[in-house]
Amino acid sequence: MTTLDTTGYNHFLNDLKTRIRTSRTRAALSANRELIMLYWQIGRDILERQEREGWGAKVIERLARDLRAEFSDMKGFSPRNILFMRAFADVYPDEQKVKQLVSQLPWGHVVRLIQKVKSPEEREWYIHKAFEHGWSRDILLMQIESRLFYRQGKAISNFADTLPPLQSDLAQQTLKDPYIFDFLGLGNDANEREVERELVKHITSFLLELGAGFSYVGKQVPLEVEGEDFFIDLLFYHLKLRCYVVIELKATKFRPEYAGKLNFYLSAVDATMRHESDNPSIGLILCKDRKGLIAEYALKDISKPMGVSEYQLVAAIPDNLKGCLPTIEELEAEFSDGISEDD
Repeated sequence: MTTLDTTGYNHFLNDLKTRIRTSRTRAALSANRELIMLYWQIGRDILERQEREGWGAKVIERLARDLRAEFSDMKGFSPRNILFMRAFADVYPDEQKVKQLVSQLPWGHVVRLIQKVKSPEEREWYIHKAFEHGWSRDILLMQIESRLFYRQGKAISNFADTLPPLQSDLAQQTLKDPYIFDFLGLGNDANEREVERELVKHITSFLLELGAGFSYVGKQVPLEVEGEDFFIDLLFYHLKLRCYVVIELKATKFRPEYAGKLNFYLSAVDATMRHESDNPSIGLILCKDRKGLIAEYALKDISKPMGVSEYQLVAAIPDNLKGCLPTIEELEAEFSDGISEDD
């Protein structure tokens, strides 16, 4: 092959790989939807028969035995799984909602949501987030147990006063309060540099806790202003907000002077690093403790957009939940596993 032919072939090959992966994922999603609807229909019919004909709990064992005898190649007909089908139909009586929303997720995800989340609003929120970000089952469980639904968008900020409405809303939902850094395995007496060092060492877990869209730039990023050196604790770029995110770590309770320092850093980043197509940089002060009113007063007349959140250093999470940003292959496998899963 000539050089031109090789280049053309490589483009063609890469295009084929992309199309094949996309097709495989679509096929897995389609099969998953069929399975979810089947499980829902089985659960609905059991509920109706139990109500109309007075069938007792023992029918579950009998159904499991007879279905497994007929469909020995399928693993989804254990008594426990059939009980989950019944619970599924009970929790989601609306068939259209199941088709349009719940069927986007593998069965293992659905089971975890039924087990762990009681509020319909909260369940729906996790369904949207799991599908949007491609969470594996372990990541979904970790987010539920860390109470992400109650933490998302809860940071104290001045975004409404310093950003346009659409960007303000997105920025607010990007931040959490508190942030959970339990994957670090540090005690509550850890200082700022220890926390910073461990966050960078566990960058995959840190990015997962920060949320979708964050891209790591560096730690102790130098800024030179009129011959003096300053250092940003942690610098990120947010792909959806299209701006730099400056994070200051404080191993103490929040103090008003922290806002002034971060305001200075944001001005310097905007002047020296921000591209003309970027939005204004955003700051986040992460501290061990903060009083709401003090933080609100400190941010009230600050000209740069910033937020204040707490972080918590709690017991380390299990090893099998660490470092789990899913790949395309893992997402495909998760959907495939859900098709014949005996959960």
